Amino acid sequence: MTVLFALATSVLWGFADFGGGLLTRRIPALTVVVVSQILAVLVLGAVVLATSAWTEAGPELWYAVGAGVVGPAAMLAFYKALALGPMGVVSPLGSLGVIVPVSVGLLVGDRPGLLQFAGIAVAIVGVLLAGGPELRGAPVQRQAVLLTVVAAFGFGSVMALIAEASTTITGLFLALFVQRVTNVLVGGGALYASVRRGGRALPEGGPQVIRAALPALAFVGLADVAANGTYAIAAQQGPVTVAAVLASLYPVVTALAARGFLKERLRAIQAAGAGLALVGTVLLATG
Repeated sequence: MTVLFALATSVLWGFADFGGGLLTRRIPALTVVVVSQILAVLVLGAVVLATSAWTEAGPELWYAVGAGVVGPAAMLAFYKALALGPMGVVSPLGSLGVIVPVSVGLLVGDRPGLLQFAGIAVAIVGVLLAGGPELRGAPVQRQAVLLTVVAAFGFGSVMALIAEASTTITGLFLALFVQRVTNVLVGGGALYASVRRGGRALPEGGPQVIRAALPALAFVGLADVAANGTYAIAAQQGPVTVAAVLASLYPVVTALAARGFLKERLRAIQAAGAGLALVGTVLLATG
């Protein structure tokens, strides 16, 4: 079950990143984050009401609040790093956030077998290569590297926090709702501050562009929510180390989605990375 839910997480996050990346070509990135999360809040609010999940409120929801604060901050750092570029360096480095939940898993007593340790190493290398790292070319600005490391630590922290936010399915609905409400508050504050500094909240073409993109924005928001949910279940069902690494295969999914839908050609290093990620998955599943 851990392998199944963790792989589902990587698929959901991979398609959410793919959809979000396409949307940010037309709509400001922070606006994409805020609107997609508002739509997710509306759906999750209905689920919480329908399942009476609010009755399971407890102190563990502070983990969800923490994830909601850290998530938008990490995404903002990641977007800023991408703006400084190059993307071929920033994107793979952003995947190193998996180190956080893996470290937490080892600290709380996870002891993977030899095959699983090999699978973890192979899968992480595969994820890094799947991003198509630029090994040559213009030097990378120190600020871009610093922002990427901050973003990676933030992404990994969200994984670790959300896994602790609930122990039941209905409680998980409430935790995800709290996380998304916090996301909207933090992201909305960042968007307001950006506009005050002269940034744009609306795309060229005005509100009608956002209205036309609402189905895609809803997909991005709900896929991200579902990914957090399946990861929490995976981390509760089995070793956190295994769940975290398998869930972090999403860059491979994003690269394959770009190949399938946009006809982008995978570089040789990306194809090699995808292959190594698959080998790592097999080792983790059989170990």
